[in-house]
Amino acid sequence: MNSRDNLLKKLRPEIDVTSIHLQTSEEELFQNQTIRPIVALQEELLVSVFRHYVIKHKNIFYKLTIEKRMDYIENAIHKDMKFRNSLKGIIIGQFTLEEHKKYVKISSALDKRMMRIVKECLKNNIMLLEYDLAH
Repeated sequence: MNSRDNLLKKLRPEIDVTSIHLQTSEEELFQNQTIRPIVALQEELLVSVFRHYVIKHKNIFYKLTIEKRMDYIENAIHKDMKFRNSLKGIIIGQFTLEEHKKYVKISSALDKRMMRIVKECLKNNIMLLEYDLAH
């Protein structure tokens, strides 16, 4: 493992993940060992990027109820491919070379998992997405 890979791994927080079984899929292992720690590491940046997205889209988000805000997050990530690719880049840029090799083989399945985790992250930080905190 090269020095970049070592540094990236050291930066990641430890994530308490449910036990790993012999039947755990490759996708689930990658999700729990790589994606979740990276999302935890990048959480503040992901929230900041979403805030900027909201501002670019005329702050409509701030006029919505909590339920509608949750839907807004879902739709932004699901329907706006440019935004979705930006979020993916924030995560993928933190992969080691070995992780990137694994990712490329099963990227479609991992992309779904990755975006689900990013949505969870944003929804869990919904209070940080208040208008007063964003300005």
